[in-house]
Amino acid sequence: MSLLAACPDDGKTGPLAAGDAPAGGAITAAPDSGAAPLVDPTALQDLGEQLNSAAVAKGFARDYAQMWDQRYDALATSLDRRDQAAALDAVLSLKTSSSMVGGLRLAELAAELEEVIRAGSLAQAASRLDDVAARGNATVDELQFSYILWDR
Repeated sequence: MSLLAACPDDGKTGPLAAGDAPAGGAITAAPDSGAAPLVDPTALQDLGEQLNSAAVAKGFARDYAQMWDQRYDALATSLDRRDQAAALDAVLSLKTSSSMVGGLRLAELAAELEEVIRAGSLAQAASRLDDVAARGNATVDELQFSYILWDR
């Protein structure tokens, strides 16, 4: 099995054997269940190409990782306060930014929560915060190992 990985600092891309993955085996293919991969590395490659700068894409990924706690806190606080407008703003920020860095599973979860929040079911959305935290932390970990910190 080979995967495509990017080295943003040197601009190299190419096949990566599963055994060549960075520490922690962070670059992963989609599970057999048909679920989206936790992080799709091609999203940041595409962003780098669109911006003509792999370094800018890497910086975006780094900023995303650094802002994860703030995004989660904004969502949790707005749901705790039962502030639908703020919760919608927070979940849209989470969904959009996660999509841009390739955090497919987190973006999917945020899209589900968006529907629940739009329907006014804030308690139901709040009951999913543990899932959001777990998936968000895993997404940030994967980004750090597979994209931000990996320089070959």
